[in-house]
Formats: sequence, structure tokens, C-alpha cells
Amino acid sequence: MATIDRFFALTHSLPSLPEVAHRLLETFRREDVSLMELCELIAQDPALSARVLRMANSARFGNRGRVAHLPDAAALIGLNALRGLALTVCLVNAFPRPPGFDRQRFWCQNLATAGHAKTLAGLVGEDSGLAEVAGLILRSGQLLMLMTDPGRVSLVESMAGAPDSIFELERTHFGCTHAEISAELAARWRMPLPLVDALYTAGNPMAAEPFSPAGAVLRLASVLADAGHDGVDRVQAARVAQAPLLARLKLTPEMLAAHLQPHERLVSAAAELTA
Repeated sequence: MATIDRFFALTHSLPSLPEVAHRLLETFRREDVSLMELCELIAQDPALSARVLRMANSARFGNRGRVAHLPDAAALIGLNALRGLALTVCLVNAFPRPPGFDRQRFWCQNLATAGHAKTLAGLVGEDSGLAEVAGLILRSGQLLMLMTDPGRVSLVESMAGAPDSIFELERTHFGCTHAEISAELAARWRMPLPLVDALYTAGNPMAAEPFSPAGAVLRLASVLADAGHDGVDRVQAARVAQAPLLARLKLTPEMLAAHLQPHERLVSAAAELTA
């Protein structure tokens, strides 16, 4: 834990979540949340409402047509998607912009990871809503690494090549991975324990005892997001980088190919998010 603690030494620089984000996270613990209740919660923050509506009209949701009100957006994209959008906006606003930080690339990767995590979770019977939020947060540790040790981050990124290679490089040069740092941040944000556990085990899901399907889903989603960013075959990248995870989750390449959303659609809202 001492290795991870150093990324939280500058407490004044740490991102903090707004109250509305905490209240959105609380809804994951309930099964009786209604669309109207969610809309009313988001509407308490006019700036958040406006940005959520803009994102709901993005290509990420298939250009379903212009919607001007939160209830209309909720009816079109559903409760989980609306909640995910609102949390995404809260997270974007929470993080600082340190020197050398490529904000649009960061959020493209986050959105792709979240989208893939949601899809994979549905295929293996995990909570797709929590998986999506965990995907949005998985790379947060990279930002804290950059704030703490930018030179070493630059070295690691220069050495990273194939999708998924960043994890072992981080473990070698930092003593931990960004997934474990993200888990600690999520714990400090009082996020649901299953989400924190998924983030932590994503660093090395095959070594987790007991095995964490949620952590495995996140790691595979990260591989797919890396491959999409690099413009290489996502299914082949997953087979090369994480064949044991695919086997453990009983996911075949054919299943992946049939269910993966286009990378461009997953990241289409990044420009709107970072504007």
C-alpha cells in the first residue's frame, strides 16, 4: 500500500467528485430507481443537464434525433445510459489538466473502455452498469501517475507498444499499475465496493483469489480500447494479449466479433466532453 500511497501525497491536487456524482453512485445500490428520479437529480445542476443532453445527441447513441429535455433523453437511451452519461460528465469536470496531459486521448480511451466493459459484462452475466462506470475510471490512475512522476510516465509510454503492454511496464517501473491506483481513488470517492474490487483486480485478474469476472471484464475492455485506438484488429489483440481471460470467461472470438461496437462510435462523444 505504501507504493500506492505516494500517488495520493499531494491531497490538495487530488480530484474530488461533486455531490451530485455521489448521489448518482448511490443509485447503484437500489433497484427501485426511476427515470424521473434520475432526471430530477441531474436537473439540479443546470450545467450538468445541458452537457448530458448534448452527449445524448451524439453519434454514440446512433444519431437517434435531437432531444431537448432530460425525460426525452432518458426515454430514448434508458436509465443506465443516462446515469453513465451524467457520471462521465462529473468525472471529466473533476480531473485537473496537468502539463503533458492529452485530455481528448485520455477520454477517448475511457469511453472506449467503458463501452466495451458494458458489452462484455452483459455477455458474461456481470452488472453492465457498474462495469461501464468502472471502465470510465480504470485509467484514472494514469493521471495520478502523471501528476506525481511525469518523467517516468513518459518513459513507460515510450516503451509501450502492443495493446495491454502498459500494465507490466507500470508494475516494473512504478511497483503497481494504474488499475490499483484507480481502485484506491474509487475507494476514497466512496464508490461501491464491487466497483473498487473490479478496478483493483483488473491489474492482474488471473491472480485474484477468488477469481473476479468483473476485473477480468475490465482488463479485456482495456485491451479492446487500446487496439481500437491503435487501429488494429481488436479481437486478434484480445486473443494475443489475454487468451487465458477469454477462456476463463468463456468468451470466443466469434462472440466478440458479433457484439463489439465500432470504436468510432464509442469515442464519438470525446470531443464534446473535452470542449
